[in-house]
Amino acid sequence: MPGTPRHTPHPQPWRIEFFQRRAADDPQRSVPARDFLDSCPTGVRADFLAVLKAVAEAPPPRFGGGGKWEAMHGVMKGFYEIRITGPSRRQYRLFCVLDRGDADAGTPCIVLIAGMSKPSGKTFSDRDYRRIRDLGRSSKVGRHAASCGSA
Repeated sequence: MPGTPRHTPHPQPWRIEFFQRRAADDPQRSVPARDFLDSCPTGVRADFLAVLKAVAEAPPPRFGGGGKWEAMHGVMKGFYEIRITGPSRRQYRLFCVLDRGDADAGTPCIVLIAGMSKPSGKTFSDRDYRRIRDLGRSSKVGRHAASCGSA
């Protein structure tokens, strides 16, 4: 009927998971993003978690970003970053990849890879970005390079 609004189902929220290193690469099986978040000031960590929650609920394909959630380009294409400015204008970045899942994998998820911080006005080095890319590549081997823990 013309003029009748169509009901469009609200998309399911995406899961948020942490990449965990494989025992073959790291005997402690570290979780770089969790380690990074634990090292952040409390307010910065809370801001990261709030942005993650909003992105997961949108979900990511529909989330506008607003300068906090951004698709990366160039050598970092395929990654997303959450940008938070902390005390003394220090810049905090949390790097993620999207796992859209498949029929067998179930709900898609945002995989938290690792994070870095820098003084305002500075840039990360090629080596810094290479480390993130290497971890991200590892996250795609086997279901996030071993098991993931939910955020």
